[in-house]
Amino acid sequence: MKKFILLIISLFLFIGTLKAEVTAPVNLKSESGIVIEASTNKVLFEKDSEKKMAPASMTKIMTMLLIEEALEEKTISLEDQVTISQNAAGMGGSEVYLEAGKTASVKELLTAIAIGSANDAAVAMAEKVGGSEENFVRMMNDKAKELGAFNTTFKNPHGLDEEGHLTTAKDMAIIASALVKYEDILKITSTYETTFTHQNGKSIWLVNTNSLIKFYNGLDGLKTGFTNSAGYCLTGTMKRNDMRLITVVMNAKVKEDRNTDTINMMEYAFSMYYKNTILSKDTVLGTMFIDNSKTREVKYYLEKDASVVLDKNTRDITYNYDIVLDEVKAPLKVGDKVGTLTLHFNNEDLMYNVVIHEEIKKAGYFTRLFNYLKDILSGNVNVIN
Repeated sequence: MKKFILLIISLFLFIGTLKAEVTAPVNLKSESGIVIEASTNKVLFEKDSEKKMAPASMTKIMTMLLIEEALEEKTISLEDQVTISQNAAGMGGSEVYLEAGKTASVKELLTAIAIGSANDAAVAMAEKVGGSEENFVRMMNDKAKELGAFNTTFKNPHGLDEEGHLTTAKDMAIIASALVKYEDILKITSTYETTFTHQNGKSIWLVNTNSLIKFYNGLDGLKTGFTNSAGYCLTGTMKRNDMRLITVVMNAKVKEDRNTDTINMMEYAFSMYYKNTILSKDTVLGTMFIDNSKTREVKYYLEKDASVVLDKNTRDITYNYDIVLDEVKAPLKVGDKVGTLTLHFNNEDLMYNVVIHEEIKKAGYFTRLFNYLKDILSGNVNVIN
């Protein structure tokens, strides 16, 4: 009888050990790390992810984000020629050897930043977008706060060591999630090699500092970093089965560890989680009335898919949502916010912007008068005698 009891106890201990081995968290060699789902910023695994550390050239993720926003706002274009300042040309570290007084296009400089991690190109673009390097750094810090990266302080646009130039793995992942929304940047960061050609015809061969884009199938970004104080760092991203992940590792002792840690976090998260889209951004949520517009009635949609990230063992999904529309007046542009949808899921309240997909023009005096008379005849307006 005692032997039987010992056998049962041993069996339970074995099953418990086996379960612990299967579900054990990733064993990171890097000092800090995190993996999140990009569209929701849901944390799937982390290790000391809020510890402030030097980011090295991962800083350039924010630099590239501000460049992409300037391109989107059309304050600059890819074809614009940038005159290289002495300040930019004098940068050390990784560079494409820009010469003061010469020019290069925004596209060429952005490529040099994303693939070659060129510090001189980063400063040249900081001056182009911000007017000065100092003002661009202010823009970087303002953007960090806007995104919720509250433990980040940038001192420069390139990432060379400077006192107080610090961030966290979690903040870096948040910033990266904003950048990967621009698909064109992923086309650059997923390029393994290219050339940078100077005005005099001299070309420099650029090989992506992120070797995983060649050796780990599916990885298409994002940015490496290394300084003596920061150690080996890497922000990675890849998409599989309609779910994009972002990983960050900081202060790995050797390059191989940052690569291994990145792969292990990716594989862990993809094996354990999946993304479920509850409401598509293409779904018509309803129709709203805009009194002073020509069309008066307009359909509204989500700005982005309302998605949740679930453990693969989850089967039943229970949720509800409510929409609060803003009081808006014409004119309105495509993409303008007209309300907020709150998704109630698993004791969480997830907020999404509600937008329109068409331009709404303001009605003229006679159109408004005609609409008013039509409302009276249809009974939509009460006339008081």
